[in-house]
Amino acid sequence: MRVLHVYGGSLFGGIESMLVTLAREQNACPPLRHEFALSGDGLVGPALAAAGALVHPLPLARASRPHSVWRARRALIQLLHTQHFDRVICHAAWPYAVFGRAARRCGVPLVLWVHNDMTGAHWTERWAGRTVPDLAICNSQYSVGGLRLLFAHVPFIVIRPPLPMPRLLSSGERSLVREELATPDAAVVVVMAGRLDALKGHAILLDALGALRDLPGWILWQVGGVQRPSEQEYLASLRARAQRLGIAERVRFAGQRADMPPVLASADIQCQPNTGPESFGLAFVEALAAGLPVVSTRLGGAIEIVDDSCGMLVPPGDSAALAEALRELITNPTRRLALAQAAPDRARRLCDPSVQLYTLHRALTAMNNRQDAT
Repeated sequence: MRVLHVYGGSLFGGIESMLVTLAREQNACPPLRHEFALSGDGLVGPALAAAGALVHPLPLARASRPHSVWRARRALIQLLHTQHFDRVICHAAWPYAVFGRAARRCGVPLVLWVHNDMTGAHWTERWAGRTVPDLAICNSQYSVGGLRLLFAHVPFIVIRPPLPMPRLLSSGERSLVREELATPDAAVVVVMAGRLDALKGHAILLDALGALRDLPGWILWQVGGVQRPSEQEYLASLRARAQRLGIAERVRFAGQRADMPPVLASADIQCQPNTGPESFGLAFVEALAAGLPVVSTRLGGAIEIVDDSCGMLVPPGDSAALAEALRELITNPTRRLALAQAAPDRARRLCDPSVQLYTLHRALTAMNNRQDAT
């Protein structure tokens, strides 16, 4: 089955990581052949090409320039007319709003993959709601609620993002990563990796660690680079906050990294205290796969990922509760090790690539049966 994944491609985060995994894990489900159509330039296109994927470039579509939307749609229509695809999957509301109707005009079965917390309030979601998909894929049970706000009766299935297990890191490799980030081998490293988005809770984490500034031995790695102009100002505010809290010398702003599995495996605790719900939270599963206990807030998809076997959840926006959870794991190596040992199995049960991709294959194949019945 030849599947065309349609996406925007300007930034790099959880959705982009999942698309790259689809390209890399082609052998996990050989009946599925994944190709990608990307509107605009970004980091994900080169990453997909490096993974061996066939990438079809589409013109950049901007809502403020209707002619750019029409041009991008025409390019997709031409691609679908000249090449045969069995399914078109649009990832997230904006690509679906732009390209869903074009795919529908070409008669290719249409799928919406829901990755974000949909509320129905944003104009892109209302625009997306004008075209009804044949099938929706939700990345968590939490995201089903948002889907139902747009499409009350569309068939859906929950498929978590596939994630391969990383290789084990030697002690020497771990020491090299720590040396690069000016971190002693004996330090307890808290890592937060992701886009520079305030929803991720960077400020709450800094406040919590500020309350622990008299606790020796910990270091924070904040991983994630500037991808938009607004993020430069946000990063500057985080640096200033760390300075005000008296912890600047213990915070490493590591920027964008292409070697996230080794970086995660060289840390001890992952913490991302979201201030708003995420529909899933691939960063949590990546940390679990690397053998890290996870500390986050009791919101959205994190509730489906982090349980007592592998981490701790605290109330959202409560920096004092977050500080106490981090204090517990920093000062109690026995508890930290127990959670760390259970973490990879939790990641495997949630996101094993073969399981998730064969579930996808069955769902896409079943679309034929539904259409035949109608």
